[in-house]
Amino acid sequence: MIDRSMSPDISQPLFANWRGRLPYFMSLTRLDRPIGILLLGWSMLWGLWIGAGGWPGFKLFAVFTVGCVLTRSAGCCINDYADRHFDGHVARTQQRPLASGHVLPAEALWLAGGLMALAGLLVLLTNLTTILLAVVAALLAAVYPFCKRVTHLPQLVLGAAFGMSIPMAFAATSGSVPAVGWALFAISLVWSTAYDTEYAMTDRDDDLKIGIKSTAILFGRFDVLAVALLLAAVLVGLIGVGLHLHYGVAWWLGLVGATASAGYQIHLIRDRDPAKCFQAFQHNQYFGLAVFAGLFVELWPTG
Repeated sequence: MIDRSMSPDISQPLFANWRGRLPYFMSLTRLDRPIGILLLGWSMLWGLWIGAGGWPGFKLFAVFTVGCVLTRSAGCCINDYADRHFDGHVARTQQRPLASGHVLPAEALWLAGGLMALAGLLVLLTNLTTILLAVVAALLAAVYPFCKRVTHLPQLVLGAAFGMSIPMAFAATSGSVPAVGWALFAISLVWSTAYDTEYAMTDRDDDLKIGIKSTAILFGRFDVLAVALLLAAVLVGLIGVGLHLHYGVAWWLGLVGATASAGYQIHLIRDRDPAKCFQAFQHNQYFGLAVFAGLFVELWPTG
């Protein structure tokens, strides 16, 4: 049952009693569930470390880390605004703040705009190329939630939005995006498509009823195979990056850890149990961490 005891009065000003409703705004931005920040953050850190050849300096580290939190939170606000008429019909999302009436749609839009404005101020500390790429990333993030109505491939749009942090990182560290930067962007796009397909598998039955499209629905009975192939493609791509950049043992050990994570994810989703599919989605934080840990050690200064 939806509890509306703390729902805002639409006749009151926006953000009335915001202190009392702070937990609902936290839920709206998913700051209480940082898995999305971690997934976006790991691929961003891949790009930042490779682009800089190691530690990028405190300024860029802070700009990209804080920007990651702000833009992901803004994207969640936009997503819930777009899905406000659908979330109440999906078991996993019916208690989200907009669906339950604890936050007004206009409040979600104002909050998204404020968060994006703060992120925009941060990116101004970089350079023109990074700023232009950030505009593209923001547009993709804003479009993604609405793609679920018209295409079975919204995960590709989300992947592009998440992956734009990689060319942005290369541009911020060197002023341009080399071929390896775009290759890493493509790898990140495939990775996010894999884990967002796992995420979509948790809601597939409800999505079919209300007309929401996803790769989980598109792949149908081949969904587990598709996720396995996507994760395999990510690993092959990362192997190619390591060979191209002549990385050593630490990088390869990181990929061993990522391979173990990928195998465990396939084990979890093999029966398509929604709870285990969601667990597999969450396990991608360890996939991303394994890759970054190997990269971090590989590029640790030894001189």
